[in-house]
Amino acid sequence: MRSDADVIRALHDRPVLTFLMSLVLGALAGCAAPTSVVLLPAADGHASALAVEHRGDTVVLDRPYAAVREGTFGARAYQADPQEVESQFATALAAQPARPARYTLYFIEGRDTLTDESRQLVATSLAEIAKRPVPDVLVIGHTDLVGSHASNDMLSRQRAELIRNELIRLGVPAANIQLVARGKREPVVPTADGVAEPRNRRVEVVVR
Repeated sequence: MRSDADVIRALHDRPVLTFLMSLVLGALAGCAAPTSVVLLPAADGHASALAVEHRGDTVVLDRPYAAVREGTFGARAYQADPQEVESQFATALAAQPARPARYTLYFIEGRDTLTDESRQLVATSLAEIAKRPVPDVLVIGHTDLVGSHASNDMLSRQRAELIRNELIRLGVPAANIQLVARGKREPVVPTADGVAEPRNRRVEVVVR
């Protein structure tokens, strides 16, 4: 058994941060051995940073796997690596909830029919849902900017309902699926009104 109460804090995932903070507080309350803090790389590749304060000392972690060990004689900065994190913190990493996964499915213009490539993604998203003990799925329908708000609201709902019904047919509980229809209000590619943009004719499936 390790003598150090080592903990990772992941800034990019609030549930993970809350879980790990509870471990930190528990270790401090029990006067445990020094605590380690490691800045994990963000899932989306964006830069992040963390300031660690210990007995008046402040250490800034501003690159992936930058770390600090808080001990009796102060805070000591060092550079960890993926292998070290995996070997020392395997239990904490395994306890993290899975990060949200997002899939975008595209449709033929003016219809609630998937493109051939997007049909293949339905099976991929189902496999991701099956990995989660209690899947929470958000299905968001969109259109391009051709036509009125009323007609596009209807079309985006039809597209979202098509995907929801397919997920239900493949075994996802209906109660675990939320549906939202956004019409032409949120184009992923900004265009003038009336422009037919294939990338805006889509349904986003978010698995949490």
